[in-house]
Amino acid sequence: MQWKKPNLGTHFFIISSKNAEVIKQGENGDVLYLVDSGTLDCFKSQNGNDEMVKVRDYKSGDAFGELALLYNAPRAATIIATSECLLWSLDRETFNFIVKEAAM
Repeated sequence: MQWKKPNLGTHFFIISSKNAEVIKQGENGDVLYLVDSGTLDCFKSQNGNDEMVKVRDYKSGDAFGELALLYNAPRAATIIATSECLLWSLDRETFNFIVKEAAM
């Protein structure tokens, strides 16, 4: 994956190639991803098995990775790009600011 930083403070956009693993189940998470373009599949390991089961897919307009930010928990799934993707990321601080502002 390529990381590029536009002039938006802490927001990054990521160009991910097909078959790239964007996040891995069990790892610590510190960003939320927004899908600008492309497609990705979501897989979960069931009952501690190594076998990964596809549970959903993501496309333009979808977001993933919020659980790690909301609950300070490890990643709940593995996300793999099924095409070249353009993803935006929000770090924990920015995410918390947006959630707090929306609640007011």
